[in-house]
Amino acid sequence: MTDRLPGFNTRAIHAGAAPDPTTGARATPIYQTASFVFDDAEHAASLFGLEAFGNIYSRITNPTNAVLEERVAALEGGTAAVAVASGHAAEFLVMHALMQPGDEFIAADRLYGGSINQFNHSYKNFGWNVVWAKTDDPASFEAAITPRTKAIFCESIANPGGVITDIAALSEIAKRHNIPLIVDNTMASPYLIRPFEHGADIVVHSATKFLGGHGNSIGGLVVDGGTFPWAGDARFPMLSAPRPEYAGKILAETFGNFALAIAVRVLGLRDLGPALSPFNAFLLLSGIETLPLRMQRHCDNALAVATFLQNHPAVAWVSYAGLETDRYHQLARRYTPNGAGAVFTLGLKGGYEAGVKLVSSLTLFSHLANIGDTRSLIIHPASTTHRQLTDPQRIAAGAGPEVVRLSVGLEDPQDLIEDLDAALKV
Repeated sequence: MTDRLPGFNTRAIHAGAAPDPTTGARATPIYQTASFVFDDAEHAASLFGLEAFGNIYSRITNPTNAVLEERVAALEGGTAAVAVASGHAAEFLVMHALMQPGDEFIAADRLYGGSINQFNHSYKNFGWNVVWAKTDDPASFEAAITPRTKAIFCESIANPGGVITDIAALSEIAKRHNIPLIVDNTMASPYLIRPFEHGADIVVHSATKFLGGHGNSIGGLVVDGGTFPWAGDARFPMLSAPRPEYAGKILAETFGNFALAIAVRVLGLRDLGPALSPFNAFLLLSGIETLPLRMQRHCDNALAVATFLQNHPAVAWVSYAGLETDRYHQLARRYTPNGAGAVFTLGLKGGYEAGVKLVSSLTLFSHLANIGDTRSLIIHPASTTHRQLTDPQRIAAGAGPEVVRLSVGLEDPQDLIEDLDAALKV
């Protein structure tokens, strides 16, 4: 190989991996072990003191997980990544590294319902306060900034409506105020959008979704873009102040452009413990190998299904940025030229009751709370994923009473269309 960066398809298969040096195994082995033997006392001390890299305990590092971390960092264009137990854990550990009691962060109002609930309720136990801004109005983010603002958070493609976020516009605001921009890239995957190329500083994933792609394992990732200047910034003491756990080391000075990833690992994952199992890491790695092929088929199928639904007499509207008539189509052309993703929403003329009836009348679509599977999935958010929100919050999040969310899989599109048509007639 030359010094040229390998293509995306090649990185999806090879990044971070090599034949096992002991057995010659070509697939990354599952290192199903709790802990690792040290060479000697000096070696152990150097690992515990952050003087050397290596494995101590699988809650903190594991060789199988390390391949997953390197691969996703390579696909996203980040400096380092940390694999954790879920997408929620990824969000939590990032905030743990950035926030102090009484601090605020600004979040886009078009988010996954679980994130809205996490931000509104669970984070209050830590004294972390969310301020909501309008996804479609970058100025609303800037207006919400105060001296206690520590981050801006958005999704690249918002769940459930498939809304395309203007990441570059938010990045300009974040940089103007020297605030890190966190982008949840779950819905897009790095195949469709690489947020670092548009000015993001941190990327998080629920790897459960499109990265793994087969609905068989839970996982999350934090990816450090290596772009935010943590050193000397007293607002972020976890990174910029001496750490007593590590003999006064200042992580931003010691680890430079991957200091955030180190903080997430050795201050968050170490003490809070949402570790990813090596077996799940193995399954996620296997899924990522086909990510480019799957995502393109997802997008092609979603466009075919959305095109059919927008003309169906039982459907009031379809929100899918791949449609030329969609309000987010121009943003999709800019940010997602390979396709607008696999997840979108539609509004049924029959309202709430029609939504409940539809999800119960399909045979090929599975009615469950997930996205990003090879199988096509459907859910009625108002009665499930967004049930804990108030009616105004549900409507603001794009999950009103008439809304149904589709995650279009890899089946033959005509079969999916016929399944939907038959159920809509019911």
